[in-house]
Amino acid sequence: MKIFAIADLHLSFDENIDKPMDKFGPGWEGHTGKLESNWRRLVSEEDIVLIPGDISWALRIEEAMADFEWIHSLPGTKLISKGNHDLWWSRITYLNSLYDDIIFLQNDCHVIESEDIVITASRGWPYPGSDEYTEHDEKIYARELMRMQMGLDAAKAAAPDADIIACLHYPPAGPSGRETAFTRLLEEYGVKKCIYGHLHGMPAYNTGIRGKFRGIEYMLVSFDFLDGVPKLIYDSEA
Repeated sequence: MKIFAIADLHLSFDENIDKPMDKFGPGWEGHTGKLESNWRRLVSEEDIVLIPGDISWALRIEEAMADFEWIHSLPGTKLISKGNHDLWWSRITYLNSLYDDIIFLQNDCHVIESEDIVITASRGWPYPGSDEYTEHDEKIYARELMRMQMGLDAAKAAAPDADIIACLHYPPAGPSGRETAFTRLLEEYGVKKCIYGHLHGMPAYNTGIRGKFRGIEYMLVSFDFLDGVPKLIYDSEA
């Protein structure tokens, strides 16, 4: 079994949504076709794909259904968490009743018992000291931190000795490795890997933490950074 990750799909298959992505640069031209081709080439039905946020441009759940159907048509089990553009996000119980192969993560975890791995997620938010952060972000940042802790608590309760993979949409820290409330929390719970998206374009790629920091491997998995190729983050045969 393998675990892949790719964020920021930015889908818009609903006929009432006109959000072409090619205006954001050549790397986005035909991006859904590129992703589907790479996904089918790499991912089997036994694999898992983590999608940490910005799934759909839809504003309402009804408008997101065409995007969910497209994701459903692809092989593997998909674990989806919320991004800043996922305004369609609805009641988590309802979302998790829609598909057997799509799991929406919020304040909880998903255990992969065969591999002794547990996945948890939070949207995250711009961290204090980052260019995006303002005093108005303090409450939202604290709330997302609490949601991350709820997911980590659930992970420890469900599988105390399992390796934890944490999914965020926003980067939890900057490139210098300066600690934040999120990195401290991930360290406290012994997280092994942390993936995130949100960053687009060459200048932005270097504004998030990447590589090993205090025992955690941080990985940027935004669509354009990966050029539409899901990133392999775990392989049981490796």
